[in-house]
Amino acid sequence: MTNPLLTDWTTPFGLPPFDVISDEDYAPAVDVALDEARAAIDAIASNADAPTFENTILAMELSEVTLGKVLGAFYGVAGADSNPAREALQRDFGPLLSAFGSEITENKALFARVQDLWTRRDALDLTDEQARVLMLTRRSFVRQGALLEGDYAVRLRDVKSRLSVLGTQFTQNLLADERSWFMTLDEAELKGLPDFVVATARSAGAEKDAGGPVVTLSRSLIVPFLQFSPMRELRKIAYEAWVSRGANGGETDNRGIAAETLALREERANLLGYDTFADYKLETEMAGTPAAVRDLLMQVWTPAKAAAESDATVLETMLKADGFDGPLEPWDWRYYSEKRRQAEHDLDEAALKPYLQLERMIEAAFSCANRLFGLEFAPLDAATYHPDVRMWDVTRNGEHVAVFIGDYFARGSKRSGAWCMAMRSQSRADGEVRPHVVNVCNFAKPEDGQPALLSYDDARTLFHEFGHALHQMLSDVTFESISGTSVARDFVELPSQLYEHWLEVPEVLAEFATHAETGEPMPADMLQRMLDAATYDMGFQTVEYVSSALVDLAFHDGPAPKDPMQKQAEVLGELGMPHAIRMRHATPHFAHVFAGDGYSSGYYSYMWSEVMDADAFAAFEEAGDAFDPALAKKLEETVLSSGGSVDAKELYTQFRGRLPGVEALLKGRGLDAA
Repeated sequence: MTNPLLTDWTTPFGLPPFDVISDEDYAPAVDVALDEARAAIDAIASNADAPTFENTILAMELSEVTLGKVLGAFYGVAGADSNPAREALQRDFGPLLSAFGSEITENKALFARVQDLWTRRDALDLTDEQARVLMLTRRSFVRQGALLEGDYAVRLRDVKSRLSVLGTQFTQNLLADERSWFMTLDEAELKGLPDFVVATARSAGAEKDAGGPVVTLSRSLIVPFLQFSPMRELRKIAYEAWVSRGANGGETDNRGIAAETLALREERANLLGYDTFADYKLETEMAGTPAAVRDLLMQVWTPAKAAAESDATVLETMLKADGFDGPLEPWDWRYYSEKRRQAEHDLDEAALKPYLQLERMIEAAFSCANRLFGLEFAPLDAATYHPDVRMWDVTRNGEHVAVFIGDYFARGSKRSGAWCMAMRSQSRADGEVRPHVVNVCNFAKPEDGQPALLSYDDARTLFHEFGHALHQMLSDVTFESISGTSVARDFVELPSQLYEHWLEVPEVLAEFATHAETGEPMPADMLQRMLDAATYDMGFQTVEYVSSALVDLAFHDGPAPKDPMQKQAEVLGELGMPHAIRMRHATPHFAHVFAGDGYSSGYYSYMWSEVMDADAFAAFEEAGDAFDPALAKKLEETVLSSGGSVDAKELYTQFRGRLPGVEALLKGRGLDAA
């Protein structure tokens, strides 16, 4: 039978035909696609004609079309709806793809053609975009070891292959721990929990076939449990299970994987001539150096820690008033902080959530995109990889722009967190190709017939990931290698974090924050209280994030620690980490850093981008209109459509006229007076 992954897809907009693709199809399709790509690369390298941009760089851009098509479908499913077969495929594909990448960068004849073009670049009459792609292509070859010879090249290939294995194993161990743990609750233990938490616990219990309500390690369930459960011992059990993911001993323990990963990254950097992995990784980012990253983080750490310590004093007083001796513990913080928020801001999340319906927040995200960029969204009926997945045809002025795919609910087969990916990226090097963009979230799935309700943080996550999606959907470049989010890591979070600001626009919430039962808009006083509380508990949130970023930097800016857990403890000790706050991502479940090297030495990127997003939204505030048409057009033309075709610093300067300072970030987090 013909493998459906290798046929011409006649589905709407060329979407993967998930209704006819089976897990058994992926491996044979990858084999065929790799053979096709290898043949294309060999043809380029052995071409007797003198190198030109078209017969070398453009040909390389087009050499992996089938491979990209197959892997886009596979990885779109693998993280969001895993099963044993797909996990085994991930373990198999990692080394295969790493080896293929090494074959390309070690191909001396191929690199010679790239190098020839590079030395003659000023005489080639290239467009700005072509010149950029040539520079990035050559830089990628060099950074992947093209200049290495003999044993050094062989060792680098082995290191990269092993790292790909370790990243997959880390992810799968974490998913296994998250999937296996749950805590059953009897009726008495539901005491004090709002109806929405009880409903979510019952729904999770049904999924686990547990015979009753449960707490799982899904953030959308465990966080509200920690916020509302008055039973301190239960909070402790749930919290300790949550933060010990990947550190429970046995086959799913990630501590050894983290240590080996850090050692191999250091070796990789040394082979390429860098003192540390952080030096290697940050060379191509906006920050440029570990010192610049540390400087930013410490500018934020000092006021954040002061704010957190002040808050801890208040919360510990509340703890003692409840009759508990001893210090405030990490499993206490969210509970007493929620009580304090209700008292100080008269804001009860249980009363707030009915106004933040998933459906209405999706509509809000779409509406803002329409007002800013003229995009329209129509439901699309096409095969999906899971019944919960939904699709939309995105158009502008009647012209197709993209397919947007939303996968919003938590399930046992989905890894934790939220992310955006392109199953297919925008390009026009070989005809116009429009993107297929997926947002994956882990919101609590409601009981049948009930609306899905979000916390305000959930709603911000939805807007955040949709900002990434806009970066992909509005991409307008020629070459896929620089399309959409193919930008510096500390620039990639700018569109996503910037888009969060539109959720805070009062007129948006006034229109879309409507009650799930009555349909009435959120009362004006509640809306104002919610916005006023936007920076509430920001000391806690900032400390848990910045500590994680500083630990990540310390792991990579110096000799690789033999015991990462000891190094983590040392860094936190030097920082004077508040007792009742822990890192947002402890090492054994720090997937940003260890599931691959995308955010390794780069977890700071969210804050680097936040410096820009705070300053960028200030431009709209200065204009007096969050939907100012001229600014929206400028934002699209500079930041959102350009991908990696221009250096990130230049793109931001084109939009704002200058690079920003940290002041707007501190003000936005309410830390400027801390």
